[in-house]
Amino acid sequence: MATEVTVETRPADVGLKRELGLIGATWASETSIIGSGWLFAPLLAALAVGGASILAWVIAGVIIIVLALCHAELGAMYPVSGGTARFPHFAFGSLAGVGFGFFAYMQAVTIAPVECFAFMNYASYYWPGLYDHKTGNVTGAGFVFTILLMAVFVAVNFLAMRVFARVNNVITWWKVAIPVFTILVLLFNGMHASNFTAGGFMPGGAHGLFSAIAAGGIIFAYSGFEQCDQLAGEIKNPGRNLPRAIILSVLIGTAIYTLLEVVFIGAMPPSLLTHGWTGFVTTSGLGAEINAGPFAAVSAAVALGWLATLLRIDAFISPSGTGLIYTTGTSRISYGLARNRYAPQIFGRVSGNGIPWVGLIGAFLFGLLFLLPFPSWHSLVNLIVGASVLMYAGAPLSLGAFRGQVPDASRPYRLPWAPVLAPLSFIIAGLLIYWSGFEVVWKLGVVLVIGYVLIGISMAFDKQRPPLDWKNALWLPAWLIGLGIISWQGQYSGGAVASPLNTNNIPFWWDMVVVAGFSLIIYYWAMWTKLPRQEMLDLVNRQAGEQELPDTGIHH
Repeated sequence: MATEVTVETRPADVGLKRELGLIGATWASETSIIGSGWLFAPLLAALAVGGASILAWVIAGVIIIVLALCHAELGAMYPVSGGTARFPHFAFGSLAGVGFGFFAYMQAVTIAPVECFAFMNYASYYWPGLYDHKTGNVTGAGFVFTILLMAVFVAVNFLAMRVFARVNNVITWWKVAIPVFTILVLLFNGMHASNFTAGGFMPGGAHGLFSAIAAGGIIFAYSGFEQCDQLAGEIKNPGRNLPRAIILSVLIGTAIYTLLEVVFIGAMPPSLLTHGWTGFVTTSGLGAEINAGPFAAVSAAVALGWLATLLRIDAFISPSGTGLIYTTGTSRISYGLARNRYAPQIFGRVSGNGIPWVGLIGAFLFGLLFLLPFPSWHSLVNLIVGASVLMYAGAPLSLGAFRGQVPDASRPYRLPWAPVLAPLSFIIAGLLIYWSGFEVVWKLGVVLVIGYVLIGISMAFDKQRPPLDWKNALWLPAWLIGLGIISWQGQYSGGAVASPLNTNNIPFWWDMVVVAGFSLIIYYWAMWTKLPRQEMLDLVNRQAGEQELPDTGIHH
């Protein structure tokens, strides 16, 4: 008996080529996860909470896995490039789509500059004139070389995706092999159990633990799993390969980062921790060397000079690989924004090789803007974390909305316990934003207003722009303003426990109860006001291609 065929309407991308397999898709996310974060975050986490930093990595890994599973269902369901910028558009309309689309672009476009800063920091060991460790900023020479490095990222991205994937695969194998090798060498060189309780197991307490997760570089280090969604329009058999790639990349990253923290703390000579981890940088005697390269400095301190040299070489390759793939992702997000008709249509132009070439040039030019006001690694990291989490929050919202709007749609991967995990994921996103601190939250608010103005100007000149679905997204400004007020009244300013930016009126622990309760209200408000089924499908149809599927009773 012949199989009956039905036609399901799905969004489709124009001009892109599906040339990424499972390994290529996994490595696209993995090379984003294993970037400059592993070079610096273990030190920042240890300074914040000592031995408990291991616990912070595990907690953050679980958080990221839950968020990643939401992205896995969405990316397999609608495998379009720049997915994180497009799912909220389909679910809630243009007002929400503009906000989350801009969050996605902000997160992606700032990564390449921050990876260049990491490159210059490590390179200053050989060329001190590239980075000023007293101010924590790149120098004039470092600024020039950062621009050149970003230009190289763009040039490599002009290669066809199948060629780019081969280059990226080679870089990523190296990027994964070096931290794994470092773990093994330091582990068998000798561990010191006393280091994990030097100055107390958790000197910063629970407050410091949560701050380390959000503002200590940990969530930043895990950023990148969503690259599969950004490149979904170029992945072969996305229903099968995309969810597997996302889940594999996060599991590998969690294992590597947790073990790196273990060996970083355990390998440190105990004589350097007589005053504990608090003030370690100033009391250890390592000074600027530990800031310039934490793992290299530890390796040198335990007479493994050859490993220190290898790590300094890797410090050129690892950030470069991440900067390279984020340049790729940024161009796909701007392509997606053009498909949503939020960005000028020129960003949707694709070369004969299937490359959104205008988006690549835009990634370079807009990336340069973030070199000026944020001339150091750490000054950019907190802003990126905030933008990343705002972007991640769009996934559980979109997943919940799609489950109500198109429950009969094909879902190659289906998130288990979605009615529980989707709102839980949104609560987690709210807590991460809150833990980032009020200083980060209000800056994100300013950036978002600028984004709405820029995208609004672009849409004003587009006669085919989608309608503004105000009533379906009023919860978005309420959520952002509400988080800002809670953050202002709460306990986190962006690192300091006490700060004039915060009133500290909401007691610790109660502040997180307030964030969780407020997040649930916003989540169910969003579900109540999501687009009606037909309006949602109309938005999908604007970007539709038709795919023949075995009959499963789906009739759109």
